[in-house]
Amino acid sequence: MKILVKIGISIILLIIMYVCFLYFASYSNGVRAGELIKFSHKGVMFKTWEGEISQGVSESQRFVFSVESSEKQVIEDLNNFQGNMVKLHYFERYKTLFWLGDTKYFVTKVEVQL
Repeated sequence: MKILVKIGISIILLIIMYVCFLYFASYSNGVRAGELIKFSHKGVMFKTWEGEISQGVSESQRFVFSVESSEKQVIEDLNNFQGNMVKLHYFERYKTLFWLGDTKYFVTKVEVQL
């Protein structure tokens, strides 16, 4: 019986470590620029902020991103800059986390391009 408890605790700890890794570790970071064409607050159980910029003419030149709910200034800026050319500073996670957003890309700063 003791071995089953130890195995169960080990499995729970491994799951916790995996989720912490996915949340805190970033795969890459960078900057993308384009016209902000969409920004919305969506979801049924977990409301997330999702957006999209157009980086060119074709559909394949779109950058889809998420914003964490704690990034109040970024959310306000994106709401104000709809239709403008923007520069987005972002980081990429290893996997998507459904309670944070639909994408692996999370915007941390927005600059309007004049």
